[in-house]
Amino acid sequence: AVVSTQSTGMMKANIQAVSLKITTLKSQGAMAQAMKGVTKAMGAMNKQMNMPQMQKIMMEFEKEADMMDMKEEMMNDIVDDVMGAEEDEEESDMLVNQVLDELGLSLSDELGSVPEASGAMPSGKEKASAKQNADDELQARLDNLRRD
Repeated sequence: AVVSTQSTGMMKANIQAVSLKITTLKSQGAMAQAMKGVTKAMGAMNKQMNMPQMQKIMMEFEKEADMMDMKEEMMNDIVDDVMGAEEDEEESDMLVNQVLDELGLSLSDELGSVPEASGAMPSGKEKASAKQNADDELQARLDNLRRD
């Protein structure tokens, strides 16, 4: 009875080992089928890929990217120049103020002594009326020329 229990255990272990091998073989077969499908897909992609055309596209992309970089650099230089001009103006204002300070003058004092314009600025209605009068005068002259 002891021997038959041992041999039954051995047979059971052998059956489990065989079952495990069968499962492993099925898995390997499924993996081989998947690899076969991937290989076909890769082959199809390689046939569709035109390397000279891809190189041409990549070179054109690089050229356009370089042009974009150059244009960006030019725009940055222009902005820097404009900003530099503002800074130069500020520096020149500071220099003028420094010279005036050394002379004991103030720009606002000097401008304060400048006489102001007398009379008020014409209003919008007055401007429109003056323009209309000028138009009327021109029309009268034109009419006069046509009569002659």
